[in-house]
Amino acid sequence: MRILLVGASGTLGRAVAAELGQRHEVIAAGRHSGSVQIDLTDVDSIRKGLQQAGELDAVISAAGKVSFAPLADFKPALYGDSLHTLGIADKLLGQVNLALAARDHLRDGGSITLTTGILSEQPIVAGTSASLVNGAVEAFARAAAIELPRGLRINVVSPNVLVEAMDSYAPFFRGFEPVTAARAALAFSRSVEGAQTGQVYKVF
Repeated sequence: MRILLVGASGTLGRAVAAELGQRHEVIAAGRHSGSVQIDLTDVDSIRKGLQQAGELDAVISAAGKVSFAPLADFKPALYGDSLHTLGIADKLLGQVNLALAARDHLRDGGSITLTTGILSEQPIVAGTSASLVNGAVEAFARAAAIELPRGLRINVVSPNVLVEAMDSYAPFFRGFEPVTAARAALAFSRSVEGAQTGQVYKVF
């Protein structure tokens, strides 16, 4: 398969590339790295990156940023002024736009895999924006799965906090049992190399 992996230079992305790269051609993409440049917040960048990548069998997003802040810091505000803006523009709308654009570059029966996380169903203090965005991405994928043409599939991988990220995220995830990036990467193989669609693969 020819697989475009957005976020290939990140902790999760590197593990996904190592897992799938054993059997397939993985095209690395990122905002500032990789053989293809894709900024999820820029629709033109998504379109140009997909065009550069050419015909594909799978598109994976292992990228997406959100804001972590106490709920008290979130005030009623217009989109651009809201603390939710980062998560909505990047991890939510960015992944949705990537999925929509990917339809024209995937071969029949190809797949799209997006990334969310455990906070969609197990919230933490200061994680409201992440929970909002993750839940929305998962709802989008379940709905899109019943309308995608040409046998295209779409799934989501929802991992727990990663072992490799605990130096940065441990204060937010007290009491959580982290998973390795390599274990989370197996769920991406399940999505790309399997046959299911509309699924949320939980790696908790």
